[in-house]
Order: sequence, then structure tokens, then C-alpha cells
Amino acid sequence: MSTAFLLFAFALILCVLFRILNVNSQPQKPVFYYCDSSFLNKILKSAPILEEPYIPTRLWGFSGHVQTILYSFLGRTCCPWPVGERLFIPLLDKTTLTYDLFHPTAGSINDGKYKDVTLIVVPGICNTSESDYIRTFVNYAQNNGYRCAVLNHVGVLPNVPVTGRRIFTYGYTADLDAMLVHLAGRYPKTKMIAFGYSMGGNLITKYLAESHYKKPENLLGAVSVCQPYDANAATDWLLHWQNFRRFYLYAMTEAIKGVVMKHRRILLADDVKQKCSLNEREIISAATLPELDDAYTRKVYNFSTLEELYRWSSCVYYLDNIKTPIIFINAKDDPLVPEPLLEPVRKFAQKRQEVVYMELEHGGHLGFFEGGLFYPNPIAWLDRVSLALVGAFLLTHKDETKVVRS
Repeated sequence: MSTAFLLFAFALILCVLFRILNVNSQPQKPVFYYCDSSFLNKILKSAPILEEPYIPTRLWGFSGHVQTILYSFLGRTCCPWPVGERLFIPLLDKTTLTYDLFHPTAGSINDGKYKDVTLIVVPGICNTSESDYIRTFVNYAQNNGYRCAVLNHVGVLPNVPVTGRRIFTYGYTADLDAMLVHLAGRYPKTKMIAFGYSMGGNLITKYLAESHYKKPENLLGAVSVCQPYDANAATDWLLHWQNFRRFYLYAMTEAIKGVVMKHRRILLADDVKQKCSLNEREIISAATLPELDDAYTRKVYNFSTLEELYRWSSCVYYLDNIKTPIIFINAKDDPLVPEPLLEPVRKFAQKRQEVVYMELEHGGHLGFFEGGLFYPNPIAWLDRVSLALVGAFLLTHKDETKVVRS
């Protein structure tokens, strides 16, 4: 084999890699969609980082696929294990709900300055307080003087058995409400700010819009990160092979199916199968998330069609009812959330007060690694921004209090 051919092959491989990794891209500032300039100004005042370009890791951070895959399989580069306490809440449907509570660390940066602020964290699909990106954010928040409460999705924790006849699902917000009620009873004077990731972002947004809950008055605002907004539309996109979306759909399907099969003794007991008309063989053989939801989720939650389930689940149909300040964040190169799914939230932010939609060119799905040539910084851009946004909600609340008092 000639040297010229080897050089040609090497050059071709480099060209392909450079194209896949999108290394010709440059750092970009976030783009904001809003109609409330006062609210945006408070955000930028509290989080000046948002006026700077987001700088992904140079060699691979401009690829949404690489960001997403590294986040999924490797988590963060530094994953401490924060110390907290696990709280158990027995629900009326016999489900045992858990959430983990983490207090500010001794000698934290703000040294208890924010002891009355609790960050509500709702993880993504099949994630819990033990997931790497949640642990990293919680530890970072603790070290900056914040208390954190992390919802554990029912059925996912390895050492907590399922006691009811269901697990979590994309649109079931009663678990979040139960946690907030319990937390408000324990800390009645705390100020709450909610952070939801992917599926967790949908749950928080939908919860804020649902009128049948009496929401804690001290819930000041929320941040939703990388959610797709509409399950029906998102599923249509994920069923296509374009941009390798079908592989991501397969991974999500197997993760949820794994939770169901892990607890099959309870979830697929004979009385449950008879009551919900469940066919265990159909559940096991489901190859896509719609097939699994059609065989299991919609029947357990008593919906006649899959479209009906997805419509009930999706926050996009409830957005106009939101009265709490909220910030949405998405990346345009997120392989799980293609850009057409972002149009509804762009329009919503441009017509509502105290709503901002922040769109980044890069970041993937919950990646947002930053800095370095090959090895990223231990703290992701998203973690730094999230804590900075807390200040925006506190500033807004402080201004509203002044208005009321005057």
C-alpha cells in the first residue's frame, strides 16, 4: 500500500471527523425570545454570563451528538456524591414516593446566606438524585449555599421497591405536587425555585399550568431545560432514522421497559393485567416508545388512544395557563429535540410577561460541556447558568414585595 494512498485515507478520515464534530463552528451567545424586557433585564443583571458566548469543548463540543452521548454514558467529568437524607411519602394509590434533601455544605461560598432558598430538581427520564448530572449540580448548589430537593421518579431507584401499581410517566404531575406539599410543610418559609431537565422540564411546566393543584405561594419561578414540549410531535420525529434519532428512541424504550420488567411482580401481577387489559408479551416485544406506551402506559393511566395520552402529557397544550415566572432553555443541535419542536415555545415567550426562552446554537441534549481542548471543565455551562438564574427570580420577587409594601 503506497504512502500516498495512506496519506489520502488519513486526510479523508480527518475531513469526515471534522465534519461530524462540526469543528469549524464558533462559540455563540444565547438568543432570547421574550416580550417582557424588564424580566429579561433582571435575568441579565443576575446572570451576566448569558451575555457572553457559550464556549463548548473545542474538539468535540460543537457536535450535539457527542455532547448528548457523553452526557448519557459518562455523565460529568467530576461527579461527587453529595450527602443528604431520603424522605418517603406514602401516597393514596399505595405508591411510595421518595425525594432526596440536600442541605448547604458547611463553609459554603455564601455561608448560609440562602438558607431559605430551596432548589426543586426534577430529573429527566429514568433519572434520579443518583444520576451523575444531578449529583454534580446538587453538589455545586450546596457549595454555593443552597438547599436542594430532588424528586426520584417512581420505580427508578435501584434500592427502593415499587409498592403501588404504577411507575412514573411523562405527564403525571401528582408526584411533583406531593413532594412540594411535603416540602412546604417542612420548610414553610423557604423560597422555592424549580429546575426540570428534559422530561422533568415538561412535568414542571405542566404542573405550573394545571389549575387543580394549590401551588405553594413561595414557589417563585422555574427553569425548564431541553424538553420537547409536544409528545405527539416529538414521537413522529424520533421514529425517523434521520440524524440517528431512532437509536435514541430505542435507548429510551429499553430504559423504561427495564424499569417495568424490574418490578414486573408488582406492575404485571395477574390482577393488574386483568384490570388494565395488559399483555405481558406485547410489553416485552415493544420495539419503540409508542409501542411500549400503547401496550402499557396508556392502559395503566386509563387512556383510550395513544394520541390522547400524549396530548394529556404534553405541556404545550397548557402553556397559556402558566402564571409563574419561567425560563426555557434548549439547544438547536439537540438530536432528541429537533428545531421544529421549538417553535411553540418561541411564540409563547414572545407574548407572555415573565417568560423568557433561551436558545443556544450548541449543547446537545443536557450536555452543555464547556471549556478545554479535549477535557471539559468539571462544572458545565448549564450548572453555572442555573445558579445565576436563581438570582433573577429572587430579584423579581424582591421587587414585587417592594411594590406590595408601597
